[in-house]
Amino acid sequence: MQGLALLIVRLVLGGLMAGHGAQKLFGWSGGPGLAGTAGFLESLGLKPGSRWAPIAAVSELGGGLLTALGLFGPVGPLTIGGAMVIAARTAHRDKPIWVTEGGPELPVTNLAIVAALILAGPGSYSLDRAFGLRLPAPLVALAAAATAVGVAFGLNSRVETAPSSLSPAA
Repeated sequence: MQGLALLIVRLVLGGLMAGHGAQKLFGWSGGPGLAGTAGFLESLGLKPGSRWAPIAAVSELGGGLLTALGLFGPVGPLTIGGAMVIAARTAHRDKPIWVTEGGPELPVTNLAIVAALILAGPGSYSLDRAFGLRLPAPLVALAAAATAVGVAFGLNSRVETAPSSLSPAA
């Protein structure tokens, strides 16, 4: 039953994250596409948005697909985790936890799921298991380090932006 539980979690998280990334990358399902994503990221201080938009989109789309398929675990969950840390610390920063208040409830929930998948592995119903794949520990460590460096670089390179006239009054 654990394999089935992991499959359900992987399909839901991975599928939703892949869809979210496709919205950013291709503009599918009413998404903003790369230009809209770049503008949004610029408004969060991630400049130039034209550099960060494809990184965010590919992290979510690629990480989501790898997670859903259970392929090259834990690379997919790691890339989703990186995107969720950036989201929580930028788009949802300085807001109460609840999503109804614009807070980081959803990214934090996704981070908990990512952590569980990294610890548990992809499970018996995964492409890793079907093909007998297991990434070498040094490669997993390299992927984790690259994700951490990318997140740190993104967060530390933010340019504070002045509140827009559309922002609610403080």
